[in-house]
Amino acid sequence: MTKDAPVISCKNVWKLFGPSPEKYLKQMPKDHSFDDIRADGYIAGVKDVTIDVARGEMLVIMGLSGSGKSTLVRCFSRLHDISGGTIEVEGQDIMSLSEKDLIELRRNKMGMVFQSFGLLPHRTVLENVAFPLEMRGQDKHTRRERALEVVKLVGLEGREDYFPRELSGGQQQRVGIARSLAIEPDIWFLDEPFSALDPLIRREMQDEFLRLQDMLGKTIVFITHDFDEALRLADRIAIMKDGAVEQCDTPDKIVLNPATEYVAKFTEEIDKARVVRAGSLTSKLNGKAPTGEVVSESATIHDLARLLISDKRKVLPVANAKGKVIGTMERQAALDVLLGDQ
Repeated sequence: MTKDAPVISCKNVWKLFGPSPEKYLKQMPKDHSFDDIRADGYIAGVKDVTIDVARGEMLVIMGLSGSGKSTLVRCFSRLHDISGGTIEVEGQDIMSLSEKDLIELRRNKMGMVFQSFGLLPHRTVLENVAFPLEMRGQDKHTRRERALEVVKLVGLEGREDYFPRELSGGQQQRVGIARSLAIEPDIWFLDEPFSALDPLIRREMQDEFLRLQDMLGKTIVFITHDFDEALRLADRIAIMKDGAVEQCDTPDKIVLNPATEYVAKFTEEIDKARVVRAGSLTSKLNGKAPTGEVVSESATIHDLARLLISDKRKVLPVANAKGKVIGTMERQAALDVLLGDQ
């Protein structure tokens, strides 16, 4: 993730469903709750959301069914027109785009993968993957070459001529991922892509997805209702309820410092030691670094368990990926996380 200007910038966005949402929003009292809005005959699919997505970031949006997560992502791509606020994609106000420019943006910048695979049953794997390139008007040779490339990338080499019915659920999902990658999108939207898979295949698909992200560095918005999946994949997690974002932060901070009681319910069964990393407990170096074994800022407290129990130093030096000591971690704070006192 970089510190460039955000790829997606969403400010005070509302999506109301009802007879005259824009007119209603202008006259609605500022303190109106989700239930107040519903009593007036409207549904707040998205409620005053402000959030940015950085280049190369994987933002995971999660919440229970009906929380507004899919509606928000549909607003990001203007599959839904918003009722209020602004959404910019790479500096462009997408609500001001003409239909032609919006289609071009989606075709050239955005890839989408959904829970339902949406494969064309009468087309082979290769033909399914090449389909968006065909819609773009690319010649047969060019789209075949690109389709072969991404089929290999997602591990389906040798199955190019299979039909969807001849594939497992996990393989079908790989075809869906390959199809969205074929257009080389800068922004990738994934709406619960693994939720229909059994647990073992789901874990394998998460591994594959992390591998692809490490290789490709896409800007990704990933929807899930599974907190374990969110913790495993996310740079940041946005937790939604009744159309609003309750908290948006790194997995470490959400687990250690849930902002609301609702967020706390998501974290209460989580083994924090497997989520919290040394870097999140690190204070800036004040004076000379302690001597002895150095710990990596990316190591989880679970990874450091043996060291924490056996090492009697009060503070441990913490190093970045380049091996440079960047600060110190209090052993007791780490032990509190390990032993469940946090």
